Amino acid sequence: MAEKKKTDKKKESLLYDLADLFKVFGDSTRIRILYALLEGPLCVGDLANVLEMNQSAVSHQLKILKQNKLVKNTRNGKAINYELADDHVKDILQIGQDHIEEL
Repeated sequence: MAEKKKTDKKKESLLYDLADLFKVFGDSTRIRILYALLEGPLCVGDLANVLEMNQSAVSHQLKILKQNKLVKNTRNGKAINYELADDHVKDILQIGQDHIEEL
């Protein structure tokens, strides 16, 4: 019985983590950033220009995306470029878009 409770708690923890991940996708600015990064790596300034936002707002959203392992960054001299963390992010966006287009 104790083993079942451990399994239930592990599953419950996973479900909470999944809900938290989907909350990150619940912000249109973050979705716009992710879509911009589908084209390839960009620095904060370039993202701000593409999205017509200030750099501070973009940086704030990038921090959230990075904390949730949806984007990663690499240093290129003084510039820091951001890109999608892996193909899973692209897949999540594509599956979501496919679902919406079916409606």
